[in-house]
This record gives sequence, C-alpha cells and structure tokens, in this order.
Amino acid sequence: MVAETSSSQAKEINVTQKIHSSAIIEQGAVLGDDVTIGPFCYVGEHVHLGNGCHLHSHASVVGYTDLADEVELFTHSVLGQAPQVIGYKPSAASKLIVGARSVFREMVSVHTGFSEGKSTTEIGTDCYMMANTHLGHDVIMGNKVVIANGTQIGGHVEIGNNVWFGGLAAVHQFTRIGRNAFVGGGAIVVEDIIPFGSVIGNRAHLAGLNVVGLKRNGFSKADIRDIRAAYKLIFLESGQFADRLLQAEQDFVDQPLALEVLSFIRESGKRAICKPERAT
Repeated sequence: MVAETSSSQAKEINVTQKIHSSAIIEQGAVLGDDVTIGPFCYVGEHVHLGNGCHLHSHASVVGYTDLADEVELFTHSVLGQAPQVIGYKPSAASKLIVGARSVFREMVSVHTGFSEGKSTTEIGTDCYMMANTHLGHDVIMGNKVVIANGTQIGGHVEIGNNVWFGGLAAVHQFTRIGRNAFVGGGAIVVEDIIPFGSVIGNRAHLAGLNVVGLKRNGFSKADIRDIRAAYKLIFLESGQFADRLLQAEQDFVDQPLALEVLSFIRESGKRAICKPERAT
C-alpha cells in the first residue's frame, strides 16, 4: 500500500526529516535522521535511506536499495530499478548498496544485481556520477570514482578506487578497470584497463599512465617512476608480451606498485588487456 507523506506526518516520523507533502514514501521504507525529500519524489517499501540523505525533486529510490549517510540524488535520478535482463524475475536477493556521500546528478540510473550468488550492485563512498550516466547490474565500484556526463557502464564491470571517466565513455560488460586509471572522453572500452593506466579512443587503447591522477592522489615521484618503468617494459619494449611479463616479474620483484599492475594482468584470465596501439 502506498502511503503519501504530508509535512505534518513527516514531523511525527522524525522531527529532523524534511519531506515535501507531494513525496510518496512506501510503507516499510526506513529513513534515517536529517533526511530531505523534495517534491514528487518516490521511496519504495524496501529502501533504506541513511542519515542526511537528500533527494531533490522527482528523484526515485526503489527495489532493495540501501543508501549510506549523506547520499544525494538530483532531479529525475533513479536508483534501484530492476536489471535490464530479459526474463528477469523480481527477487529480494537483487540489491543495490551505495556508500556514504556519493552523489548522483540529473537523470542518473543505477540498477540492482542479477547474477546468481551475490546478486548485488555496489558503489563505494564519495563517488560522483554526473548527468545522464548509467551503471548496469552487478557492477562493483570502488571509492572516489568520478563519472562524467553521458557515460554508460555495462553489467558486471569492476572499477577500482579513484578512477575517473571522461564524458560519453562506454564500458563493455565484465570489463575490469584498475584503481587510479583514467578513461578519456568518448572512449569505447572493451578490454581490461591496468591500474594507473590512461586510455583513449574508439576502440580504446592505452595511451600511457594517469600521471595527473596519481599526483592528485599523493603518489610520490618515486612511486610514479617505478610504475612508469614497469609500464615501459611491459608495453613498449620489443619481444612477445608474455615474455615481457616474465621479465617484469623478475625486474620489479621488490616494487609493490609495479607488481600490482602485473597481478592485475595475470588475473585477467581469458579477457584481453587494453594495450598501446603499437604493442604486440
């Protein structure tokens, strides 16, 4: 049963909640302290809003969705809708979890999980999704990820911490993107992106390291030097790619950041790794 919450009713629920009289809060929804819900918003019966969450006008949170504290949704953003999978049947196992202080600008859509087992879409803390971006089902996204306008991310994608996306990028399902990587505007990503890498183009290719992002996130000159040396050996030297990986594992055995890149590549399994255009 749908319960329309008036301003006076909101005060009875919690004096610190600010709920517009036109908002609809389904019976069963759980709202924390200091929640603000604007005109014509909708909150479903299985939703949990943490303390200080702010829904601007016409925002919707549905499904089995859990928002941590101070999450902000702008106009016409929708979190928690069912995955875009033909034949999907509603399930309590299909969930969306969002970390604290993440922001969803106008017209953002994020879907709940679908796959057997965990069946959860997860977004970390302090993420920022700009207008008209989309996050598909079963995506696992780290902390402080920034996604610029119009970017589309398919299901089952894994995104590390501190990744930045330029506008209108597109990421194929099941792709992995390592931490502190940068995806250029308009890039079409169909291969895994190494940690610290920077990719551009359609189809996207590795264009170097995300040096600007590394500096912004406190990586030292020595850190960047080590990562750059490993990058050069793995991707730019002559010889077969598999042989270069073996050599890098020997040369950088005492350098954890270089080894992180190597481990990421080794863990890709059958998926291709995004490389520079002239790499073999």
